[in-house]
Amino acid sequence: MQHLSVDPAEKLPFLQTNIFFQGLRETSLQTLAAATTLRGYERGEILFWEGDPCAGLHIIQTGSLKLFRISPQGRQYIIRVLQEGDTCNEVPVFDGGINPVNVEALESTNVWVVDSAAVQNLMRTDPEFMQKTVQNLARMMRHLVKNVSEMAFFQIPHRLARLISEIPAEELRGETNARWTQDQLAARLGTVREVVARALRELERSGAIDVENRRILIKDNEVLQQWAQPWNSPWPTK
Repeated sequence: MQHLSVDPAEKLPFLQTNIFFQGLRETSLQTLAAATTLRGYERGEILFWEGDPCAGLHIIQTGSLKLFRISPQGRQYIIRVLQEGDTCNEVPVFDGGINPVNVEALESTNVWVVDSAAVQNLMRTDPEFMQKTVQNLARMMRHLVKNVSEMAFFQIPHRLARLISEIPAEELRGETNARWTQDQLAARLGTVREVVARALRELERSGAIDVENRRILIKDNEVLQQWAQPWNSPWPTK
């Protein structure tokens, strides 16, 4: 990890575009900017581990990160892949607890870090920021409920189809450093590589995708969406 030198004037515009800080008063933004630093990470470098003390709110300037947890059996589960402008580590910033996940750089990545104490102090002194924080945490909770529901009710081919439809095409085709491997797809879905391989073959046989040289190409988006929404799909869910 490197602490990067940055012009203080660069901080405000970036904070103003973040979902938690949009529309805040200039004085509040200035206070946050004074407590914000820029850090650089290389591919494969761990930003922090689950259980570590929280350093602050992380906002990606450039690059990409993966949030993951490790099961008692040692299997990795990817919770989310983050891109430029995304925010992570919100929970311990707002509740004062420890980090709930592990975070790793998928490529060379620069991250703004807003000190936790500055964010918590702003929550106590700025009602507008407090309201915005509650709204954003509620939105995150809805997303979590959606993910849990999918894991409970949908089979792997349907969940994989939905995931493929959400991943940028250039990543599926291997045109970026963040290309998804079958192991990463399996970790994201909470399963193993062999199950993902079978699901990919099933999607390929249906005409939804082509898999060439470990690259995934969407062949028929309409068929892929039928898989992604199994209640409208002609294929069985079990």
